[in-house]
Amino acid sequence: MRIGELAAAVGVTTRAVRHYHHLGLLPEPERLGNGYRDYTLRHAVVLARIRRLTELGLGLAEVRDVLADDAGKDLAEVLAELDEDLARQEEAIRERRARLRTLLESEGGPAAEGPVSPELAALFRDTAHLADSPMAAKDREILALIETSAPPEERKRLMGLMSGVVDAPGGAERATAVYRLLDELEDAGPDDPRIDEAARAITECVPAELLPEDAVLDESNSFLAALYADFAPAQAEAVRRALRRLAEGRS
Repeated sequence: MRIGELAAAVGVTTRAVRHYHHLGLLPEPERLGNGYRDYTLRHAVVLARIRRLTELGLGLAEVRDVLADDAGKDLAEVLAELDEDLARQEEAIRERRARLRTLLESEGGPAAEGPVSPELAALFRDTAHLADSPMAAKDREILALIETSAPPEERKRLMGLMSGVVDAPGGAERATAVYRLLDELEDAGPDDPRIDEAARAITECVPAELLPEDAVLDESNSFLAALYADFAPAQAEAVRRALRRLAEGRS
């Protein structure tokens, strides 16, 4: 058989056949006097087995391991590992679909900063009345970033604290006042007297436990440095002072 005939018989492409030759999965056939490869039934059998194994989800390195054992002694073990891996993928897909379903079914639809966790989506819904505040919009983006990068336990702790801020008596009103003060500082200088008022409002609104005990609050913290650089100078100074006071409250 020529390479095209072999490929057509097994239902693969000639490119795939050449690739399997290159990887050593399919033995090279003898060449005829005219230089053409002469494939036998044995090549077709091996190629068909490669196709079946790859369709099961095995990687080519795993296929090589299976083919190396002519008696197929390792096949059951490889397939068992593949079955376990597929089970993990199915569980992950179920969890992702449940999360998507929660977001899609949430009141008002998914948050613009999403996809986010159901907990953070609920927090965003509770603060939807702040949609016109530029600082509130930026804060939502930062919260989505923190939620994405934080370890699961830390993420759960932070979301619980933030929800507590809004759910506490007068919490929504305090948050509104904080964002209003910060929005007013957008065009102010770093020595504006309103900075201290905004810093005090933040510390009265945000629990000190929000900061990790080992938090580094100087400019050596690259995340904070990037955070401050994203704010207007007066806003950055208000947040900087508030974080220092919160840290002092933890000591």
